[in-house]
Amino acid sequence: MPATTRPATTRPARGLAALTAGLALTAGLTLTACGTTTTAAPDATAPPCRTATLTWTLSLLDGGRRGDARSGARLTAVNKGSGACVFAGYPRLELHNGKADGIEGAGSGRPAPVALPGHAAVSVDLRYTRRGTPGADTWCVRQHEAAVTAPHDTRGTVVPVTDAHGRAAVLDACGETIAMTAPRRTGAGS
Repeated sequence: MPATTRPATTRPARGLAALTAGLALTAGLTLTACGTTTTAAPDATAPPCRTATLTWTLSLLDGGRRGDARSGARLTAVNKGSGACVFAGYPRLELHNGKADGIEGAGSGRPAPVALPGHAAVSVDLRYTRRGTPGADTWCVRQHEAAVTAPHDTRGTVVPVTDAHGRAAVLDACGETIAMTAPRRTGAGS
């Protein structure tokens, strides 16, 4: 009599799933207790951060290697309130020359949500190609302000560009996008 084959099914064993979840929780608590994590786990009850409840700054960064075609800036948002919120995703960043040319910020992947207690800050580093750099695109925007919107919000705000010392500055970027790093908790005003 020929052997009957049954379709394969995958079902996690209840005990194995519980054990795995318990080990992950224990490992997370252990890492937190040792001080090796840099961001707190988001509070499930905290609301999403909204553009209007954050104080935004956009600062050009000093430095960069000589001959480096890429420049940097930092977009920082400080929670104005005393209650926590969750910054879950990349903020929207747009620079425009009037209604014509525009460049948008773009991050890769899906960043982990960042718990933002009252008066805490979150930062996103920006990398872009300067105008006049050999090989720079001809699609360039020179602007003293940027439009920003918190993740999952629909209302944006305009943020002035400053230099590393807080003085008014101009961001002069070429290309279709400005690269964004994943948001991370930082000290206020970083």
